[in-house]
Amino acid sequence: MYLPAHFAESRTEVLHQLIHEHPLAAMVTFSANELNANHIPFELDPAPAPFGTLRGHVARANPVWQHYSNDVEALLVFQGPQHYISPSWYPTKKEHGKVVPTFNYIVVHAYGPLRVIDDRTWLRGLVGRLTDRHEAGSAQPWKVTDAPDDYIEKMLGAIVGIEIPITKLAGKWKVSQNQPAANREGVVKGLSEIATAEAAAMVDIVKRSMNS
Repeated sequence: MYLPAHFAESRTEVLHQLIHEHPLAAMVTFSANELNANHIPFELDPAPAPFGTLRGHVARANPVWQHYSNDVEALLVFQGPQHYISPSWYPTKKEHGKVVPTFNYIVVHAYGPLRVIDDRTWLRGLVGRLTDRHEAGSAQPWKVTDAPDDYIEKMLGAIVGIEIPITKLAGKWKVSQNQPAANREGVVKGLSEIATAEAAAMVDIVKRSMNS
């Protein structure tokens, strides 16, 4: 990932927070002389330090757990909020016109060796934790135990666990830091006039970057 210093985010707690809030990753592995991408929700365990461990599961029918290189670490891409940035929001457009469009975004890349775990007790614990977390905001949260036990056992047999001890984390917060203060204020104003959750999320991120 191209990472100019002014866009780099290296604080582990900040990178972990993005993973926690946006757990669906594009997991890129290498096998048979080609790259393979799968989209998988992950659970983040902060241990061991400094970067922690990622755990998830794939369908047993998915060849990724059988065909991957042990010599090339997996790359997991966690994408946070993103938004188009119009040059018309920059006050400097009126001054000299030397402005162009761009995209603001935040992203975390996690690297580590892929480990396969084919153990039903491990898998039951994982799917239980994932379910409880994502159902927590529901008025009537569904639990794994709501389904018949023999059905859950059948479903567990159809998946395989994967675990990735994180060896490297890289964060990119491209949120207008390369613009002068007036232009960054213009970005906040422009985004604030767009009534979408994506725009509101980017407003918050740009504001935080201005105060850091």
